[in-house]
Amino acid sequence: MVVVRDGMVRASGGVVVRTRGSEPQILLVHRPRYDDWTIPKGKLDPGETDEECALREVEEETGQACTLGAELPSVSYVDRRGRPKLVRYWLMDPTPPIIEADTFEANDEADLIRWVNLIEARSLLSYARDVEVLFGRMSDT
Repeated sequence: MVVVRDGMVRASGGVVVRTRGSEPQILLVHRPRYDDWTIPKGKLDPGETDEECALREVEEETGQACTLGAELPSVSYVDRRGRPKLVRYWLMDPTPPIIEADTFEANDEADLIRWVNLIEARSLLSYARDVEVLFGRMSDT
């Protein structure tokens, strides 16, 4: 069942950030269904809060448990089925153990993950709206 609030399909996700040396790295997922690279996210389950959804979806797609940080800008767009959609995002800190690309186990939603720096993220992300979420916040840090 799709959760709709205020006439919009609702989803949540997270920008998972770790530091390697002095450089932040972002966790991205490849979804074979769409052949895209994106920030992990997904639709709310009935009765679930946006925050609960964000944590659940990141862990389901990446295998990485996280803690919630600051909320990032939301994104609104029309989904592939022509429905208005609102996605809320949070910064997230990965909780050890850290899932690496070579230890990641593919699942129904994602077949690959990559930890990438900001320059790599900008070129790898498939959607301009994901770049805006990432750089709208990350450029301030």
